[in-house]
Amino acid sequence: MSVRSTVVAVVVGAVTVFAVSASAAADQGHSATQEAMDEQVAKGAAPGVLAQAEDGGGVWKGASGTAERTTLRPPLAGDRFRIGSLTKPFVAAVVLQLAAEGKVGLDDPVERWLPGTLKGHGHDGRRVTVRQLLGHTSGVYDFTADPAVRRDYFGPGFLRSRYEAREPAAQVRTAMRHAPSFAPGAGWEYSNTNYVLVGMVVERVTGRSYAEEVERRITRPLGLDDTSLPGGSPRIAGPHGRSYSTLSRSGPHAPVYDVTGLDPSLAGAAGEMISSTDDLIRFMRALLGGDVLPPRQLREMKSAVPTGDGSRYGLGLTVRRLSCGTEVWGHEGTIQGSRSTAVTTADGAHSAAFNINGDWSDGTDALLEAEYCG
Repeated sequence: MSVRSTVVAVVVGAVTVFAVSASAAADQGHSATQEAMDEQVAKGAAPGVLAQAEDGGGVWKGASGTAERTTLRPPLAGDRFRIGSLTKPFVAAVVLQLAAEGKVGLDDPVERWLPGTLKGHGHDGRRVTVRQLLGHTSGVYDFTADPAVRRDYFGPGFLRSRYEAREPAAQVRTAMRHAPSFAPGAGWEYSNTNYVLVGMVVERVTGRSYAEEVERRITRPLGLDDTSLPGGSPRIAGPHGRSYSTLSRSGPHAPVYDVTGLDPSLAGAAGEMISSTDDLIRFMRALLGGDVLPPRQLREMKSAVPTGDGSRYGLGLTVRRLSCGTEVWGHEGTIQGSRSTAVTTADGAHSAAFNINGDWSDGTDALLEAEYCG
């Protein structure tokens, strides 16, 4: 039996564990969501799925599959997981708070705060603004697209490099070896280098690391006790399952690896954080509800441009219109072995968060469609 078929056998068996959850979901109006989760697990698109939704009917917590292939331990409501690029709205919120305080200008050139950093092969920090970094309209090359980074961190080479520490300046230097994707402000393209630079700007402006500022300004005031910025620690503190990856291989015989332990400094301000479904919903509701930013800065954050895939991107925040016409604001996040999303309607009346503990999954689109349109 292949490794992939073994995964399927494990997770299909685990669905039975959650027969009661599916029944409870039907009682609370989330049966379509539970069915979408079960479908991903049953077809081997994910070992396990964890979900939470809050709407007029209260709080619903669902799960399917397994959090650990070896023990068949199910995903649990309090589990923590790596949230990848869902780190970005936290970091963006810090910058927008600093802007509200007059400590940094969104239209400041990057060169003002990081002289000589954004330079090489056509990059020019005098022409790129903080706003463009936050909104991915800078054209700055994404260091994670570098062939050597792809080989060492997103392919089989990850097994050798998973515990290597990386400095933000090194990530930027990698990006500077390549030409920009387009002139600043002339297009939109997602680039993790943007947020590595944003993290460096926060440190230069405040004298404290972006991690300290996220904790001081966001996670502690909101009581997000499950949320942390681990820095170079490879551990996930607190209750958690395992994270699995095929390391970019595809096909029915692709091996699956446990990648739970890793040094998240590769992602840094672009994606190092750990959280839970409960904390992510609390954060998104507070953010869109005006409890994190003053009205002017929240409007700036929501000033979104088309991305080319049907969604729009603001300053660390995405908005998408689902098939039933409902618009949801939030962000997705992927890191080795973990894929997450957290969204809410603009009025905060209906919020949802999902985590999938396998990075070869179909993604979260079907889960959001089921939750909001099913």
